[in-house]
Amino acid sequence: MDLGIKGRRALVCGGSRGLGFACAASLAKAGVSLWIVARDQGQLDRAAVELRSKFGVDVTTIAADLSSSEGCKLAINGLPDIDILVTNCGGAPPGDFLSFSRQDWIEALELNMLSAIELIRACLGGMKQRGFGRIVNITNVAMLGDYPDLPLSSGATAGLAGVTASLAKDVARSGVIINNLLPGRFETERLARNIAHDMDRLGESEHEIRKRRLVRQSVQRFGDPGELGDLCAFLCSANAGYIVGQNITIDGGAHA
Repeated sequence: MDLGIKGRRALVCGGSRGLGFACAASLAKAGVSLWIVARDQGQLDRAAVELRSKFGVDVTTIAADLSSSEGCKLAINGLPDIDILVTNCGGAPPGDFLSFSRQDWIEALELNMLSAIELIRACLGGMKQRGFGRIVNITNVAMLGDYPDLPLSSGATAGLAGVTASLAKDVARSGVIINNLLPGRFETERLARNIAHDMDRLGESEHEIRKRRLVRQSVQRFGDPGELGDLCAFLCSANAGYIVGQNITIDGGAHA
């Protein structure tokens, strides 16, 4: 399928690995020029080399920590006009609700809500002026409230969804389309960290934890990051102009 976005410009957050890299790869496959943001310059360089060699697109790297306002400003300073924005800042740490301090909550909001809002604010005006824009926020199925060990992610991502719900309806008439993707469990470094956390907390083996987590998966496997990347690219495409303000789960059938 021709996504109709060849030659467009995209800023992809967390684009050096995991789900962010998968989104960058799917956009590159569609002929989109990329600006990828992450903390680790070495990992960014390796990702950029792979994307350029596989897809022949321009890739610019930006080393910045998007959990801070300063990092967001660094990421958007000197950017060209961006047609596509994919926000993706990883997840807040798991843990028991009572174990988290006020500062933990502030840091979660900065990571999973305020950073996305700041980037959207920076890109939105130009998108509206040019009459085309696509914004996809990679959030988390924790937003649905089914994960008692992820209260920080649940709260912050639900806040972002609330903000973008009304914004998406307001800007759609200008050709700017905003949606949220809610990934379930994918084979990423974050899944490995969460499993390790449960191994320490419960004293169980990796096999036991994986088996229990797969009970809810209708497809009886964890997701391949490329599956999410391709869905993200479609939502960024010229073909997705009638999908507005949605929270789209991609979780192997774990949620209704």
